[in-house]
Amino acid sequence: RHSERMPKNKGKGGKNRRRGTNKGEDDKRELVIKEDGQEYGQVLRMLGNGRLEAQCFDGTKRLCHIRGKMRKKVWVNQGDIILVGLRDFQEEKADVIMKYNSDEARVLKQQGELPESTKINEGTVVGMEEGEMDEEDDVFDFEDVRIIFQLASF
Repeated sequence: RHSERMPKNKGKGGKNRRRGTNKGEDDKRELVIKEDGQEYGQVLRMLGNGRLEAQCFDGTKRLCHIRGKMRKKVWVNQGDIILVGLRDFQEEKADVIMKYNSDEARVLKQQGELPESTKINEGTVVGMEEGEMDEEDDVFDFEDVRIIFQLASF
């Protein structure tokens, strides 16, 4: 009947189709050991703009920049073990080269690459025990709240 038909959709959707797929995550990728000019670190906190603060295992706290190849593909979180490239000209800055998953981090620890004290529980931070407070945690006393409410009721 119809001589002009709408073309059939043969594609697989737009760019958002790739959102849920984990194509980049290889099951068995080769474990990368640090070389000269590289150091292992653990993410202390995310700063935004592709930057983070990491405690490197040589004892230095560094401001790290996530390289373009990793941004939007590899999600780096607080407590993750990362490999950073040190800068010759800036001691306190580094570039995130790769992120180790928890299994790889355990292997590095067994091989003696990471210190024994390293905690590899995704999400917990070096030097912070469960239930321990950080000065950045917003803690207030309910006594303070009661006083504020009394002042506000005038």
